[in-house]
Amino acid sequence: MTSCDTAPSVRPAYRDTNVLRWLAAYTASVTGDVVYLLALSWSATRAAGPSQVGLVISAGALPRAVLMLGGGVVADRFGPRRVAVVSDATRCVVILGAAAAVLLISPRLWLLIPVALLFGVVDAVFMPTVGALPPRITTPEQLARVQGMRGLSIRLSNAVGPLLAGAVLTAGGAVGAFAAAGSLFAISLALLLTVKVSPLPAPRQRTSVHRELGDGLRYIRKHQLLGPLVTVIGLSDMCFSGPVAAGLVLLADERGWGAAGMGWIASAFSVGAAVAALLLTVRTRIPRAGLAMSGALFITAVGAVALGNARSLPFAVAFGALIGLTNGITATVTGALVQTETDPRYLGRVTSVTTLCALGLAPVLFPVVGFTVAAWGAAVFFTVCGGICLVAAVFGMSASVLRRAELQDGSQLRRRNPGSGSS
Repeated sequence: MTSCDTAPSVRPAYRDTNVLRWLAAYTASVTGDVVYLLALSWSATRAAGPSQVGLVISAGALPRAVLMLGGGVVADRFGPRRVAVVSDATRCVVILGAAAAVLLISPRLWLLIPVALLFGVVDAVFMPTVGALPPRITTPEQLARVQGMRGLSIRLSNAVGPLLAGAVLTAGGAVGAFAAAGSLFAISLALLLTVKVSPLPAPRQRTSVHRELGDGLRYIRKHQLLGPLVTVIGLSDMCFSGPVAAGLVLLADERGWGAAGMGWIASAFSVGAAVAALLLTVRTRIPRAGLAMSGALFITAVGAVALGNARSLPFAVAFGALIGLTNGITATVTGALVQTETDPRYLGRVTSVTTLCALGLAPVLFPVVGFTVAAWGAAVFFTVCGGICLVAAVFGMSASVLRRAELQDGSQLRRRNPGSGSS
């Protein structure tokens, strides 16, 4: 046990300084990710033209997707706090090193691709690790609040990050942008070092990484609640983790709304998601969490179809806000259920699976968006997204363990779901 190990506080999460330090570290990290990605894209455009931007971005996205499950094994083996600190420090060094290299030589593909590749590898470890920390810094009944606060953090970072990136790119070019991203990772690292965590249960005998990964996947499959819950998460995140953003661009172009129209719809989606995160942050509990999740998915399905078929911009903006709100509710509830139910010894691996569903598969789905819209139109794409959400909602309602799922405290959940222990 380190000097930073302690029992979680019983205070509300939004008044717990330990949780707030984790949240500040997470916010700095996500903002740094946004600035880094824009700096990388800008540098690739200047170095080789727009046609090569996709190559550079893929160099970081693909290893992150491929290695993310292994990152969960690392988090469970060595402890999420230790791994988060080491991986965040590595990200800081990589990006500050990139800033120094760009200062000495102009950006070239032979420099940007290795930077993206190395960052993607480290990100595959950092992302599931930092997401596995909340159950060790607060009590189970506060996890829904923490997930709401995390949602607010993401929305804030996605709003501030592009503005900061634009400012530093204008003032200092790629060097300034990479330096700003590295500085944000340094702030995140400094804050993570102050976060206090509860100790993990005694570790089981270690085996190979391959065996531990297989053990984690079997744990999810055999778990009474987590198995069907991960299925719902995979279905609900399939469209809304990134492909819908690309779909909005193509929808606005098809309808003749232009960039401004696309911006209004995307902003409405973000505002709706932020409202959901705020509501779930201040509430003490979520009654009938399983039913709320399925109901929100059903409304998301209807809203997605309506958005794709909207013929006027005001209606599209309204439907964008609606699906942002309901998608935010779904993400918060499912995230809190995962972290409440999972045995702490498996939390890194389970988080890596859900993170892979939410973010890792997006690069694979982006080409599908373009092909679908080009072949059949934006309405068909959003109708397909609505259909996938409807399948997730029906599955959630038909699985009795999901329908009865509640967010109260860990002991109550385990008594109600005797299969929730480790397998």
